[in-house]
Amino acid sequence: MEHQLVSLARQVGGALLAQDKRMVTAESCTGGWVAEVITAVPGSSSWFERGFVTYSDAAKQEMLGVSAGTLADHGAVSEQTVREMAEGALVFSHAQLSVAISGVAGPTGGSRDKPVGTVWLAWAGGGPTVTLRAAFRGSREAVRRQAVAAALEGLLLRIGAGG
Repeated sequence: MEHQLVSLARQVGGALLAQDKRMVTAESCTGGWVAEVITAVPGSSSWFERGFVTYSDAAKQEMLGVSAGTLADHGAVSEQTVREMAEGALVFSHAQLSVAISGVAGPTGGSRDKPVGTVWLAWAGGGPTVTLRAAFRGSREAVRRQAVAAALEGLLLRIGAGG
């Protein structure tokens, strides 16, 4: 695990503690990597409530309440799905802020509309849910690492905005 990611997680933790808030993750293509980086920080139990790894569509529906219609109409890698993941993570936890990630990490699985490296992120809690479509480059690991960094950076922005 890279120092930069753990450093970002420490910053997220400090910001959450300052606001007496806790967070939850809802991860698909990152497979729990955001939660892993967060729990590498000593004392993270004070601000990290839980993490969901929902790799399959069924898991997204069962654990986060993502609509079957959303998945059928838009697919797992979509703004609509990641929004429902982030909002569902708040419903099924005791956290005040969430981050969700769904994407195509590669090296296969991409399409013309959603090429390898396409990752959707969403942050919910404390205001309107914010989404971001990213186009990362590199190997499967590189795409996933960039998604983890973007998730943590987005949390910092959200917390800084009073989220």
